[in-house]
Amino acid sequence: MPLTIRPVLSKRDRKTFVDLPFRLYRDDPNWVPPLKGEAQGLITPEKNGWFSHAKAQLFLAEEDGRVVGRISAHIDTLALTLPAEQGFGPGIGQWGLMEAEREDVFRALLDRAEGWLRDEGMVRALGPISMSIWEEPGLLVDGYDHPPTVMMGHAKPEYRGWIEAAGYEPAKQLFTYELDITQEFPPIVKRIIQSGERNPRIRVREVDKSRFEEEAAIILDILNDAWADNWGFVPLTPPEIKDVGVKLKPIVFNDLIRIAEVDGRPVAFMITLPDLNEAIRPLGGSLLPFGWLKLLRWLRAPKVRTMRVPLMGVRKDLQSSRMASQLAFMMIEYIRRASVEHYGASRGEIGWILEDNQGMRSIAETIESRVNKAYTIYRKAL
Repeated sequence: MPLTIRPVLSKRDRKTFVDLPFRLYRDDPNWVPPLKGEAQGLITPEKNGWFSHAKAQLFLAEEDGRVVGRISAHIDTLALTLPAEQGFGPGIGQWGLMEAEREDVFRALLDRAEGWLRDEGMVRALGPISMSIWEEPGLLVDGYDHPPTVMMGHAKPEYRGWIEAAGYEPAKQLFTYELDITQEFPPIVKRIIQSGERNPRIRVREVDKSRFEEEAAIILDILNDAWADNWGFVPLTPPEIKDVGVKLKPIVFNDLIRIAEVDGRPVAFMITLPDLNEAIRPLGGSLLPFGWLKLLRWLRAPKVRTMRVPLMGVRKDLQSSRMASQLAFMMIEYIRRASVEHYGASRGEIGWILEDNQGMRSIAETIESRVNKAYTIYRKAL
C-alpha cells in the first residue's frame, strides 16, 4: 500500500503519535522513554498552556497499516510579534516532534508540515522545535553516546542528513556543558567567590519553597529582563507559568535554586534540577503498576548522578559588569556544594547555551566544563 500522510484528529491518534518513538528507539540504550501521560499532555490543547497563544497540526505517516512516522507543524502567535533578528518574527512557522523510519517518510511528512505552514501564511520554517522554545528546541547533532538530562532531547544520527538534504540550513546552535562537580573550581574562581563573600552589598540566598509563587514571580521578573534580547526568547504566559509550576514543583529543592541580591534588589538567579530522567528511565513510560510509588520515593529524597542547570539569568543593567560573572560563580559554587553533600551528585550539566552567548560560554569554560551535547535549530524559506 502507498505511504499516506494524515492529520491527527482524535484522542486515539494522539496516543498513536506518542507511542511511535517507543518502537523506533527500543534498541537505543541512550533514549529515555518519557512518561506517556506527560507526552500526551504536551500535544493536547486543553492540557498545555502554550496553546493559549499557539496552534498546531500533528500528522502521522502510515504504510501497510503501520504508523511509520510523525511530525508537528505549529505557529506561535507571540513569536510572530518578535523582532526578526531574534530568530522569530512575522511569517515564521515551526515544526517539530519529528520521527520517521526512513528518509522518504521524513520528506513526505516535512512536505505536509511545510504545506500547512504555507496555507497559514508562513514564509519561513524553523525546526525542530518541540513545541515551545522552552521545551525541547533543536536537533541533537553531537553527543549521541550518553542519555539526555531532564528537559533535553535525543534523536537518531541520520536525522541531521535528512533535514539538510531537504534544503534546511543551521539557524542557531545550542550547547550543553558537563563537569565533574566533585572537584573544586580553579583558584581564580575561588578568589572571585571569596571577594563576593566579603562584599556587604551582595547576598546569595536559597529560595523558600513554602513561598513558591512569590519566589517564582521574582525569578520570572529577572528572567524576562535578562533574556529579553536573546535569540529565540518568547515570554512565558500565565497559563504556561502555571503549567511549569505544576511540573517542576516536585523537583524544586531550596538549596538547589539561588537568588542573588545586590543592595537588597534581586538581580540574578540560578535554577538547578536533579536529573529526573535517571528516575523515569527504568519506568518505560508508564507509572503503572508500581512506577508511581518508585517515583514518589525518589522525589522525597533524590539521589542522583547528575544535576542540570536549565536556567540562569542576570539583569541587563549588570550583564556587562564584573559583578555579573561574580554572582554567577557564587551561585554555581553554592549549588555545587549542596549537590554533592545533600544529593550525592558527581556530575553537572549546564545549558542549553546559545552558540553566541559568549558570557555564559566563558563562565562554563572557566569552571573547566566542556561541551557534551550540541543541538541545531534549522531554517528554510517556504
